[in-house]
Amino acid sequence: MRRVAAFATAFGATRSVYEVLRRRAPGDPAQWQRKNYAGRTVDLYAGPAAAVGAAAGAALAASGPAAVAVVAAGACGAYDDLKGDHRRGFRAHLSALGQGEVTSGAVKLFGIGAAGLAAGALLKERPVDKLLAGIVIAGTAHLVNLVDVAPGRAAVAVLGIGAPGLLRRGTAGALAAAPMGAAAAIVTEDLGERTMLGDSGAHALGAALGAAIVAGNGRAGLAVHAAGLIAAAVYGDEVSRLAGSPM
Repeated sequence: MRRVAAFATAFGATRSVYEVLRRRAPGDPAQWQRKNYAGRTVDLYAGPAAAVGAAAGAALAASGPAAVAVVAAGACGAYDDLKGDHRRGFRAHLSALGQGEVTSGAVKLFGIGAAGLAAGALLKERPVDKLLAGIVIAGTAHLVNLVDVAPGRAAVAVLGIGAPGLLRRGTAGALAAAPMGAAAAIVTEDLGERTMLGDSGAHALGAALGAAIVAGNGRAGLAVHAAGLIAAAVYGDEVSRLAGSPM
């Protein structure tokens, strides 16, 4: 029942926020619009909506640390969506930081990293497990953003990766249902190229998914996931740099 409730809460909250933003988004309407890969104009409303929905679902799953990590990841992503300079790859952002310039990518890197470590410290008991949990939460947030390169890609990835987690009992299953509910709420509009998750939605959904992985795994599982996510981040950063794609 907790899984159903978490899914329904995330779905309903996401739809509600999305519809509110469509009717009356704050600020200049132009800042909420982007050109997608095909040159079509889409809005960014799905991102904040999914972040709110996933956080609400995580909170209902009785995981305050996960909900806070989702909100932090969504906020850092939203900052990059609205204010980002879109430099390519981690190295470009770290190089700029070394010269005293704080880029939007650096805000994401350290903000989401800190949120993941803080959540991991509260979700696990032993120091090594806390560190691994933080890497998994932040790394999964980055992974979902990394695959968000075409309409619906990130939302479908969240649904696919999260589905096995529904088989787990307790908090892990409910946490897996939260990002799935949020993704399901906007996947049709995303695939229809009417909206996009952007960094805000992709990072938030990824952090929620990472928290579910943390809740459902011991040290060995966390270590395997952390290693895979680090490898994916390194590979993705290199591909992004060579292809000229924004971080």
